[in-house]
Amino acid sequence: MAVQAHATAKYVRTSAQKAGLVLNLIRGRDVNAALATLRFARKGVARDIEKVLRSAIANASLKEGFGGDVDRLFVNACYANQGPSQKRIRPAPMGRAFRVIKRTAHLTVQVSERPVHVAPEPATREPAAAQPRAGESAPKRPRGAKPKAKPKASGTAATKRSAKAGGARKKTATKTGRAKKTTKS
Repeated sequence: MAVQAHATAKYVRTSAQKAGLVLNLIRGRDVNAALATLRFARKGVARDIEKVLRSAIANASLKEGFGGDVDRLFVNACYANQGPSQKRIRPAPMGRAFRVIKRTAHLTVQVSERPVHVAPEPATREPAAAQPRAGESAPKRPRGAKPKAKPKASGTAATKRSAKAGGARKKTATKTGRAKKTTKS
């Protein structure tokens, strides 16, 4: 069973949308790669997310059943939920006031241990011949290979059309500007 641990930072003074942009960068990555990404991210919330990630790594290392190798940990899930917003008033001209909303977010990072893949023992039985199985079609042609050319049938629609037309027709212009059809003999 893979070890899972999470850490949450509540009431972080940023919007959940801005934090989500940074969290999308580290989702699914190894913890070392995620820490390096957060170190060089140009967003202010990256420092807070780095603290949460380090806390989640520490929580995983203290869990029972942890293998002891931090390099096998990866960011399984990370998200930012919206926290309570602080409403403030900013004075404006002519006795008016503008409302300022100072948003907060709850940041959560969950890390998991990658399972160890054990190679299966080699099979002793021989593989079946490379023939299509029941319900499968014949093997497909390789990508990029040109399809086989189809033979041309005599009496195609294009030759029938030109035969009906009675030869080639030529359009000539008259003095009035209208085109006049003439047949070539």
